[in-house]
Amino acid sequence: MANIKSQIKRNRQNERQNERNRAVRSEMKTRAKLAIAAAEAGDVDAANEALVLAQKRYDTAATKGVIKMNTAARRKSRLTAQVRLILAS
Repeated sequence: MANIKSQIKRNRQNERQNERNRAVRSEMKTRAKLAIAAAEAGDVDAANEALVLAQKRYDTAATKGVIKMNTAARRKSRLTAQVRLILAS
């Protein structure tokens, strides 16, 4: 346990931020899974809507600093390609 006042405060801040980041990461994963599930079900409209929502979540996470911008771009690209491939087959 830290004895220094500033470090005690920093630990509290880190815990709160960790919870927020965890929620954002969880939301990203959920939206990606929903987009893939909709594509696998064969519903093109629902898959496209879910894909747009997933991409928004990636952008939001990148804006908040949870993930880097290039990571968000890479994940969006891969998810889009995966959904398109599932819908094509």
